[in-house]
Formats: sequence, C-alpha cells, structure tokens
Amino acid sequence: MNIIFYHPFFDSELWINGMKKHLPQANIRKWVPGDNQPADYALVWLPPRECLAGRTTMKGVFALGAGVDAILKQEQANPGTLPAGVPVIRLEDTGMGAQMQEYAVAKALWYFRKMDIYKRQQEQRIWKAQPAFTFDEFEIGVLGTGVLGRSVAEKLAEFGFKVHGWSRTPKQIPGVTSFHGNDQLDEFLSHSRLLINLLPDTPQTRGILNQSLFSKLPQSSYLINLARGSHLVDNDLLEAIDDGQIAGASLDVFATEPLPEMHPFWTHPRVDVTPHIAAFTIPSEAMKAIVANIERIERGEAPQGVVNMELGY
Repeated sequence: MNIIFYHPFFDSELWINGMKKHLPQANIRKWVPGDNQPADYALVWLPPRECLAGRTTMKGVFALGAGVDAILKQEQANPGTLPAGVPVIRLEDTGMGAQMQEYAVAKALWYFRKMDIYKRQQEQRIWKAQPAFTFDEFEIGVLGTGVLGRSVAEKLAEFGFKVHGWSRTPKQIPGVTSFHGNDQLDEFLSHSRLLINLLPDTPQTRGILNQSLFSKLPQSSYLINLARGSHLVDNDLLEAIDDGQIAGASLDVFATEPLPEMHPFWTHPRVDVTPHIAAFTIPSEAMKAIVANIERIERGEAPQGVVNMELGY
C-alpha cells in the first residue's frame, strides 16, 4: 500500500511516523514536486495540481481539514486538481467536536449571564445588576446540524437550554427541536435568541448571515459564527448591531484571515474576535479516523465521510 502526504503547514514527519504506527506495512511518503510514483491513498490539504492530477486509480483522497470548501474551490479554479472518480473523504470529528462544544458553551453562557454587558459596564465603572435571562427567554438555534453542529446542539441541551437545529434535510437529535428546508428556516430563526452558525461552505450558504436573516431573529439577538467567514456579510452585521437587532456577536472565522488591522470588528464594543481557534484537528484522532476508513475500503466497504461533490460537503 502506497500513501502520499502533503500539507503546507502540518509537520509531515509527525504525520508520516504516526500513520506508520497504525499501518506498518504501508509505504508512506511526503509528496514533493516531480513525484509521480504510484499511490493508493493521499492525505492532503491545498495540494498543487500536479500532486494528484491523473492519479485516477487511487482509492481515496483524505482532506485534512474541518471542511472541504478550500480543496473544492481549488478544483473549481483548476479542474483536474482532484482526480476524476476518486472519492474525497473529509474528517468528520477527530476531536474537533469537543472543542466546538467548549467554545459554543462558553460563549452561550457568556451571553446568557449577560457578561458582555457587565464587561462594558466595567469599562465605564458602572455598578449595576442586570435582570437575568430565563431559559424560556434565551432559546438557542444551531444553524447546520452536521457532525459538529449536532455535537454542539446536544451539549447545549444538556445544560438545560431550549435548543433548535436547522438543516437542509430532516434530522432527529435528542433534546433538540429540529427544523429543515427553506420552508422552515424562518420559524427556526424566530426561536433563535442566540444563533450559532455551523453550516458548510457551499454556493448556497455563502452570504446567508445577512440583513434579511438578521431581521427574522428576535430583537436583541446574539450571533456566534464558527463555520466560515464567507457566510457573513460583514456590513450587514455591523448595521444590525448598530440598529439594535443584534445585541452582540462572537466571530471566530472571517472572509479575510488574518482579519485586517483596520477592520471595524476589532474595535466594535459588541463584537468579540478570536483568530480561528474554536477547534483544531488533533493529529492522533485524525490518524485513527483515516486508518479506520482505509481499512473499510480495503475490506470492500464504503468509507465514512465521503464528500458529495455536487453539494460541496
């Protein structure tokens, strides 16, 4: 079995040595320009076109990221980057679910206990107790209930929050009221005092966090964006905050990263910025998931996490 590895940022030695512990009989190598030797599988992120082009006999391409939007955009911009007919397989959790839960719960409790208001009061040396939210007043909507969205929704429900989930197709999630399809989106939004975005990045979802959507949320709602910066129309959010429709936003992802120094999000008193740190791929967990899928394929079974190229996730 021949496996190639390419990632512009990850430590290739760590990954290759780690994979060899699971697959000691495999020939695992770092791909370098000019390497046209056979490969059965590829572990890649943002590969140059020549890395995979023409390798149509491979059994699988594993995308080393939380989403596959970047690698699919490469294919759109430069057709043939991904070999035709070879399944692209995403990492479905690999430790990111727990991290997303931690971030979402921390921010949900921050707004639920009105810590954002107390922080602003502290800056003005104002000593004033605020009336507390009740769970009935602070319903939470999770926009996108894939693997990570489902994980976040379930954890928030465990805290006693009334949680609603929206997805393109019907889902059943314990403790969560589920909505699906465009026909049920407005009703879902009307129940989302706090909206947490975990949608995949597709042509249909880009720009979805806009003025029209914000207007359908309850007055003085909150937004947490953990998915992609391309989902958010920045100026629409700023206007919604200044108009009072949105009371505060926590943003971990941005259209341009790093966030430009002069961007108004940096200094807006009702916007919290974090540098795309909500969840990281944990190499050891990712390797276990990849090896499990390779073993499925070698047994003639279907792997988990195969990307639907038409839907983009």
